[in-house]
Amino acid sequence: MPLTFARIHPENGHESKSTPMSSPRSLLVLAALLGGFSPVFAATSAVIDPPDVSPAQPSIPDHAFNVRDFGGKGDSGVTVNTTAFQQAIAAVRQAGGGTLVVPAGTYFTGPFDLCSRINLHLEAGATILFSPRFDDYSGGQGGRKYRPLIAINDAHDVLVSGAGTIDGNGMAWWPEAYRFKAVAKAEHAAGDTSPRPTMLAFSRCQRIRVEGITMTDAPVFNLVQNACSDVTVEGVTITNPGHSPNTDGIDPKACQRVLIAHCRIDTGDDCVALGGGAGVQEEKDVLVTDCTFLQGHGCSIGSGTGCGVSNVVVRRCTFDGTDTGVRLKSSRGRGGLTQNIIYEDLTMRHVGVAISISSYYDNTPIDAVAARAAAQPMTRSTPQWRAVTVRNVTATACRVRAGMIVGLPEAPAEAITLDHVSIEAPLGLRLADARGVTLRAVTITAAQGPDVIAADSVQGLARE
Repeated sequence: MPLTFARIHPENGHESKSTPMSSPRSLLVLAALLGGFSPVFAATSAVIDPPDVSPAQPSIPDHAFNVRDFGGKGDSGVTVNTTAFQQAIAAVRQAGGGTLVVPAGTYFTGPFDLCSRINLHLEAGATILFSPRFDDYSGGQGGRKYRPLIAINDAHDVLVSGAGTIDGNGMAWWPEAYRFKAVAKAEHAAGDTSPRPTMLAFSRCQRIRVEGITMTDAPVFNLVQNACSDVTVEGVTITNPGHSPNTDGIDPKACQRVLIAHCRIDTGDDCVALGGGAGVQEEKDVLVTDCTFLQGHGCSIGSGTGCGVSNVVVRRCTFDGTDTGVRLKSSRGRGGLTQNIIYEDLTMRHVGVAISISSYYDNTPIDAVAARAAAQPMTRSTPQWRAVTVRNVTATACRVRAGMIVGLPEAPAEAITLDHVSIEAPLGLRLADARGVTLRAVTITAAQGPDVIAADSVQGLARE
């Protein structure tokens, strides 16, 4: 069945008569109406597939330590193990590195820091259960109110491994987060995330790996890497209730050479969120592959993209019940250049929106940007989307709409290609402030209205 298109006119916001796109002649007519493809479109539409990412791996000396030898007891909260972890890690540091084994049992503890050349290894049946006392985390680093549960700063060669669990006791933190969010919404505040400790946070580290463990009930973000290089996260399970606020799964921020593979993430916010703010290194060379995303906001880039983001591949992932699948999000004041991005070989079921590329992160309704808004001056923090390919994607039973591709008047989304994409949804694909959009072997089945709705701000739209 051919796609149906509708144009949205900025002067009245109304759709023109739908036009079937099923022949070369109709494509030529559409190209003539839209001014055709300029040489700029042709030059920027060629996306070179980034090479697969192979981060350097941590090197851990062959020394073994056991937390029980330092007074650790896995007695489900009878013993507070903070000192035991601190003393054991100090011994690893003094020895020049090694493996710290956490045997089976539940080890109640306050926060602690890791060191370079360590493997924190949680054996099967081992749980590190963090204190729910807010005061245990006060006086955090970097100007934050609360420090992370486990922090690793300015380190190298760090491994967190095993079949055990890290439990953040997030239920103690979420009621205050709900209250804070409600107040922020009522007061139209710029931010609505209450201060809470991140569960496992790496900052300015090299050669880090997290594998095999389960992370559950984070107070806020689960696993964060900030300005790190050579990052591997493999076979990790992250579980948080869908209602848990701001519990991102994995957040590599301004990192380089990142591999996220074979992870299962079921959480209350972004399953994966790439990007980072301005003033740090560019986020680049990232591969997310063979992962399963359940509750959560999908595999995202943004909302902060000020660091610049390039050479990202999301491949062979399954989305089941996520709010969004492909998600690129930012807004004026938070953006930067995001380019050479590929989402491929994806299966989606019951997602809210299959594809969302938007420069209006602040919850602007999609229909409100159909009319052309006034352009604003370009700045270093203007979001720009360029050379984005979504290919070999099947999305069935979407709950809200097929998707949106919406740039800004001063920075249209540019060179966006959907290639062999099939989407079933209540509403179609909305396009605004975009140029050089190619729909190649795309089937969108909308229960209501046209399959593709393009504002007059869209230039160089073609179906192949």
